[in-house]
Amino acid sequence: MGPILPWLAMFAAQGAVAGNAEAAPTLNERLTGDLVPTHDPVIAREGDTYRVFSTGHDTRLIETRSSSDLIHWVAGEPLFRALPQWAKTAVPGAEGMWAPDIAFVNGRWRLYYSVSTFGSNRSAIGLFTSPTLDPKTGDYGWRDEGLVVRSSPDSDFNAIDPNFVIDREGRHWLALGSFWTGIKLFPVDPATGKLLDPAQKPYSLAKRPVPQGAPDPIEAPFIVSHGEYYYLFASYDYCCKGVNSTYYAVVGRSREITGPYLGKDGSAMLEGGGTVFLRADLNERQRFRGPGHTGWLKDADGREYVVYHAYDREKQGAPALRIAPIHWTADGWPVADY
Repeated sequence: MGPILPWLAMFAAQGAVAGNAEAAPTLNERLTGDLVPTHDPVIAREGDTYRVFSTGHDTRLIETRSSSDLIHWVAGEPLFRALPQWAKTAVPGAEGMWAPDIAFVNGRWRLYYSVSTFGSNRSAIGLFTSPTLDPKTGDYGWRDEGLVVRSSPDSDFNAIDPNFVIDREGRHWLALGSFWTGIKLFPVDPATGKLLDPAQKPYSLAKRPVPQGAPDPIEAPFIVSHGEYYYLFASYDYCCKGVNSTYYAVVGRSREITGPYLGKDGSAMLEGGGTVFLRADLNERQRFRGPGHTGWLKDADGREYVVYHAYDREKQGAPALRIAPIHWTADGWPVADY
């Protein structure tokens, strides 16, 4: 979650090889081009082009990057230059669009995004749609669909960090949440992309029990279906502090999209549990710190990737784009080859 702070900051290694030869470089070690600053990324593929969308601030609202091979990335123009008027009214003082999510539904791309101010739960999630992601085509253009859900200081949740998901029964959902009482799940109307029943109480999926009066450091949900389970990814602890960030990502799984989500050891994500999924990578160099805010891509060939940000010590702590291939263990748990 959160704004890009003012500082700026193809494949997995196949394991040790025989003899003294070194392992092949990971995808992350091969990434080149415009990698910083990238905060809260999500990834999609349309045709032969991969596109990453991430948090934008000031007059650059939703940053964009594109690649033809997942390795070399080129920054593009931001999607928007100004907040919609409804968003300015709903969240006074907001200046950015944070933590987008992207999905192709019913012939149009849906871009969910957050509007807030740092540390507040006076927040809103909005929706834009477009028939294509390619700005060079004639039918490209984002249509403002307006407000999806909002929270206020009276709410027990924070309406940011959206993730849209369709379950195996074809039902549409929106997961969201940052701090407060954690991660929530709302049913969504398939026709509009907005809440099915705004009066319905959301499902609670995950939270971090902490001493009274302390913040609840959990955010950035992302739900993935694999086999018989749904997998909930979330980020714990604190982002946005450069290389001093303590962010990391966890995962739990459930047979029902509404939970309960449990880690490999049986620990409940509603009690702050789960299985660690991303730690600070490249530990021998301690270069990239605070990895989290995961997105997901299932490519056309069936390969899966996690996209996330981490803070690069060699770029003055700037948030950097990171991508890792996924493999699944025999007992059904995702592992990031990063």
